[in-house]
Order: sequence, then C-alpha cells, then structure tokens
Amino acid sequence: MTEANATGLTDLRVVADYQFGAGAGDALFPTDAAIELSRSRSGRPRQVYVEGDRVTSYGTDGRFTLGVAGGRRLREGLDGDAYVVRVGDESVPFVRDGKNVFAKFVTDVDPDVRSSDEVCVVGPEGNLLGVGRAELSADAMLDFETGMAVRVREGAGSDE
Repeated sequence: MTEANATGLTDLRVVADYQFGAGAGDALFPTDAAIELSRSRSGRPRQVYVEGDRVTSYGTDGRFTLGVAGGRRLREGLDGDAYVVRVGDESVPFVRDGKNVFAKFVTDVDPDVRSSDEVCVVGPEGNLLGVGRAELSADAMLDFETGMAVRVREGAGSDE
C-alpha cells in the first residue's frame, strides 16, 4: 500500500469512528486486511473493498453507506446492538431479499438511531438480514404502526 493510500485509510477510519462510534474504523477497515479503494476522478474515495468484498461507499456528504460485508464487520466489531434495528420472524425473508422494513414489524432498535443513520437490520436471533438507512428515529420506529422504518439498500440473501 502506498503512503497516500495509507493516509486515506487513516482518514476513513476516523470518519467511521465519528459516524458509528469508537472502534468502527478498525472494525470496518482492519489494518491487517487487504483493502482496496476505488476513487473518483477528483481522487475522493468512492468504494472501499476489504478482502474483495464491498464494505462501504463513501458519499459526497462525507458519510458512509454500508454494504452487507460492512454490516457484518460492524456487528462483529462493535459492542451490543449499536446501529441495529431488530425485526420479527415475519420480516426475515423480505429483508433478506432487500425489501424495506416497516415500523409495525420493528421489535427493538438501538435508542441512539436517528433518521438518516446507516443501520444493520437483524432478525430475532441477531443474524444480519440487510443494511440500509433509517427513515425514522428509534422512538418513532417503536411508536408508529405505519410507515417505513428502514429503507433497505442491500439484503443479505439466504447465506446467513
């Protein structure tokens, strides 16, 4: 890895720690893994691959969007259920296929989740079903009977 790439990864780790909490940068972009950055024409990072899997995309707003591989790494690297939305059994096959999560099917959620946060959607046993963007705050997800809670970007498929 070149010096420029190493510096870029250090910066990305800092952004991940800011967005997801302490330890997220190391969980998403471990120092001992093969990491590849795709860059835009201007040199900004766009996609981050770890061991060949797309972990995150880096948006023009300076925030990450998670891929399923990133969701897995975040779940393994952070304590508890940080940035997690838990759904009931009836939602499992739909979320795995990439369908959105509706508020009435949310059984639990990290109380710190805000609207527009990147989240991991898990089933009753804690297995990753998909990743996406919260459309509601944690309180609203638990209080509302209607409305979209999470816009799922990518389902984990049936490999979990």
